[in-house]
Amino acid sequence: MTAHPNQAIATDTMRQIRVDLAAADRLIHRLGLDDSIYTHISARLPGDHERILINPFGMRFDEVTASNLVTINIDGTVVDDPLGLGINPAGFNIHAAIHSARKDAMCVLHTHTIAGVAVSSLKAGLRPLTQWSLQFIDSLAYHDYGKIALDIGERARLVADLGDKSVMILRNHGLLTCGRSVAESFKLMRNLERSCQAQLAIQAAGSLRLLPAGLRNSTQASTTASKREKRRMSNGPPSDVCWSEPIRTS
Repeated sequence: MTAHPNQAIATDTMRQIRVDLAAADRLIHRLGLDDSIYTHISARLPGDHERILINPFGMRFDEVTASNLVTINIDGTVVDDPLGLGINPAGFNIHAAIHSARKDAMCVLHTHTIAGVAVSSLKAGLRPLTQWSLQFIDSLAYHDYGKIALDIGERARLVADLGDKSVMILRNHGLLTCGRSVAESFKLMRNLERSCQAQLAIQAAGSLRLLPAGLRNSTQASTTASKREKRRMSNGPPSDVCWSEPIRTS
């Protein structure tokens, strides 16, 4: 029996999401942004079942493949676990909270890098020091460290602090990005990590030279207008031309 065209499209879409998510896991490892078997990248699957894909607990990021990702319902029920490894409950709690509250958050990426944790532990947080950091300064959320991520009560605080933003620094904990595609979430994290690394290098070298407020405002306005125009033109996630570059080098 020949599959209905819509079924074929849905199947192709799900397959591509799996491939992209596994690629992102491996890229995070390649760039040294993983934390052993901890932290996660998740992606929402299309359809009415509110299901997400997440890396199996206990596997390094470079071991993740499109075929061994775990499928779970938004309530935590495991739907498909090819290796029988299960998931990290703390990681799931963070990701499920954002996927549930933000329908535009197709992919959620969370890291515990040295640079990210260091900047998250600074009172001033991320500073307007570089071109990389400018895209985040006025569109960055902060979440104060509270109870461990296993606490269900943390979900409401995470969602409230994130609001409608796509980038968040979890104080004394790490970094988080969410995007309308795996590519978008990865690109945000890559630049956020670069911002943190550059800031630490600058702080270690000497006195800081913050970018002028006027330049920050004009750059932010230009970036915001550009994003709006991309959304208007594409009615969806921005072009993934920048996603193909790291994929080619992985």
